[in-house]
Amino acid sequence: MELSATRHIAAPRATVWAALNSADVLKDCIPGCEELTGNPEDGFEAVVKQKVGPVKATFKGAVTLSDVVPEQSYRISGEGKGGVAGFAKGGADVRLADAEDGGTELSYDVQASVGGKLAQLGSRLIDGFARRMADEFFDRFQTRVEG
Repeated sequence: MELSATRHIAAPRATVWAALNSADVLKDCIPGCEELTGNPEDGFEAVVKQKVGPVKATFKGAVTLSDVVPEQSYRISGEGKGGVAGFAKGGADVRLADAEDGGTELSYDVQASVGGKLAQLGSRLIDGFARRMADEFFDRFQTRVEG
C-alpha cells in the first residue's frame, strides 16, 4: 500500500518540526495509541489498539527516525506485532517547506504492508483503513499544531 499527500499547516516550519519530534504530540495524534515513549534520537516504543474490519488487535512495536535533515525532512519507519492478528510495518518520507503565506507545507509518501490475519482481509479493506489512519493522524496533527 502506498499513499502520498500534502497538507498546509498554519504554523511556522520550526513549530511543525518540533511537533513531529515530540512523543506527546505523536501519542495524541496516532489513532488508538495507548502509549508512546522514547525520543527522536533513540526511537520510540508504541502500543496501539486498532480494529481493522473484523480483526481487533493491540500492536506493540518500535518507531525510528532516519535520514534526518532538521526542519526539512526525515524518514519515519515502524513495525508492530499484533499477536495472532499479524503484523504491520511501513514507513513514511516526510518533508517540510515554507508556504507563501507563512505557514508550512507538509508532504508525505507512505509505504505500508501487513501480514498474518490482517493480510487475509484483502487489499481494498487494508488500503481504505490505511488512508483513514493517515487522514486521522494528519487531521489531529494539524489541529494540535495550529492550536
